[in-house]
Amino acid sequence: MSKKREIEKTDAEWRTELTPEQYRIMREKGTERAFTGVYVDNHDKGIYRCAACREPLFDADTKYDSGSGWPSFFKPLAPSAVDTEDDTSHGMRRTEVMCKKCGAHLGHVFNDGPNPTGLRYCVNSASLAFEKKDK
Repeated sequence: MSKKREIEKTDAEWRTELTPEQYRIMREKGTERAFTGVYVDNHDKGIYRCAACREPLFDADTKYDSGSGWPSFFKPLAPSAVDTEDDTSHGMRRTEVMCKKCGAHLGHVFNDGPNPTGLRYCVNSASLAFEKKDK
């Protein structure tokens, strides 16, 4: 059973608002190929938002190069920005990360990140919208 979200839309509504790739990733829990996302090598200052609902999710100051091929962050902007749940798909045991506001699939979180949290939020670029901060 899905959690009640602040923003709830039908599949048809999401399909009209998201690109086919974003829909596949954010609504069908897909993933983009490693090292192909637009934000993998982004080093600008700013805020990463949910591409579906524009909720602020991660600050660029928490982004680091994990070598995984996906944008990686060591913590969300606020603990209340994301939800997590167990994911046992594909014969693996992982923790899925979703936008708390709309439930969009963002990626997964792992316990192999840097200090201070030790976490690696491994996020699909297609799930993000970047808002650049002026210097």
